[in-house]
Amino acid sequence: MTVKRRGTPVLDRRRLGVLLHPSSLPGDGLKGTMGAHARRFVDVLVAAGVSVWQVLPLGPPGGGSPYNSPSAHAGDVGLIDLEDLAECGWIGMAEARAALADAAAREVALSAAYHGFAVHASAADQAEFQEFRVRHAAWLPDYCAYECIKAQCGGAPWWQWPAALKDRDPQALAAYPGSDSCEAVAFAQFVFFRQWHALRGYAAARGLRLFGDMPIFVAEDSADVWAHRDLFVLDADGRPEIVTGVPPDYFSAHGQRWGNPHYRWARMAADGFAWWRERVRTQRELFDWLRIDHFRGFVASWAVPASAPTAAGGEWMAVPGDALLQALQEAFGDLPLIAEDLGIITDDVHALRDRYDLPGMRVLQFGFDGDPGNPHLPHNYQANSVAYTGTHDNDTTTGWYAALTARERTLVHDYLPDANGDPAWAVMRAVIASVAGLAVVPWQDVLSLGSSARMNTPGKCGGNWGFRFHWEDVAEAIPARLARLAFLYGRTNPGR
Repeated sequence: MTVKRRGTPVLDRRRLGVLLHPSSLPGDGLKGTMGAHARRFVDVLVAAGVSVWQVLPLGPPGGGSPYNSPSAHAGDVGLIDLEDLAECGWIGMAEARAALADAAAREVALSAAYHGFAVHASAADQAEFQEFRVRHAAWLPDYCAYECIKAQCGGAPWWQWPAALKDRDPQALAAYPGSDSCEAVAFAQFVFFRQWHALRGYAAARGLRLFGDMPIFVAEDSADVWAHRDLFVLDADGRPEIVTGVPPDYFSAHGQRWGNPHYRWARMAADGFAWWRERVRTQRELFDWLRIDHFRGFVASWAVPASAPTAAGGEWMAVPGDALLQALQEAFGDLPLIAEDLGIITDDVHALRDRYDLPGMRVLQFGFDGDPGNPHLPHNYQANSVAYTGTHDNDTTTGWYAALTARERTLVHDYLPDANGDPAWAVMRAVIASVAGLAVVPWQDVLSLGSSARMNTPGKCGGNWGFRFHWEDVAEAIPARLARLAFLYGRTNPGR
């Protein structure tokens, strides 16, 4: 297959990025939103010389995790700024503020805003809503029906719905897409996209790009699997025959059984990967760059029998990633994609990444095993890569350093002599100084926060995804200190 090389690289120049999910922003609600605190955060990043803001997936979290969403397209309405809706005149400000810290009250407030919109929205706003529905017609009706039916079925997964609804009988579905509650779901998605576009515009005007994250697999209980059962390896009842995971390694003797259904790749290829093209089209509407989580799954995926309790009995299943990326390139031109190529990666994965000039990832916390050839040490980085102190799955650098053994700490000090005084900033400096085109530091590291600020611990069932910072954590000198590193190592935001 002939691949057209990209005209310009994804990483156009040396840049500095910060990783923070919007849910971690300050505010009075249950989690951060796309409102005033998000704009203030953009201003702080720009003042610090940062030109990239990286986030986690923006979809509705499933089981609390943004990587287990019920939709590959929809946005998390929990991130909606209710006060913005009040300023639009679609809901009272007192009602908006009273609903900030209560999930049920937020749902009521969004429903009220929908009815207020129907009565008070301008003709331009109404036209914008209709244009949004047309633009997202490939997924929005199915998602609205899925959410409405799921609510009426007490939150049960779609395979436990009445047979006519589970199997998408046209007559059974006809009552749902036109219902008032389904209209409210569509409105909430319209608001989410509208507010995110406004935030993206605010950031772009200040030279800040937005960097998103796309999980390679989708949740079994999702609108995507329900609406496209033919695209997934399911049995006659709609349950997975094989599920995703990774094989046993030295981290886990049994491997990891993730449980997502596998794709029927031959069926996807038959229509030119239309489902994937729509998925990437939605993400391109939200972000300047997009990280593909578990990129090695575009070469081969670990297939585990659905009946198996662990991943140990799985096998590798070939994936037509080359054909998929070719189809995406033909659809969109240059691909603003970053390959998450961490873990045990084979040569064919590197070859696929390099064939499309996609930057890979490096994580400095993984570098201290005593091998000077470790690819996660800065002297082994390449310019076409994204370098991190740690990702959302790592401990904070302060917490990581505190947990090191004496031998590991000696290795760190040999490589980073100033780590003993301020480990987070010593590790940040090394990453920012590296040759990597993009250096990304978690906001927790900028604030030198410990393990209590960790975002996620893989394999841990509870206590994840809840980190939030407070503006009092941001000492006045911090933006200037980060800006100095950006300047010293040629990463300053020209929009400053």
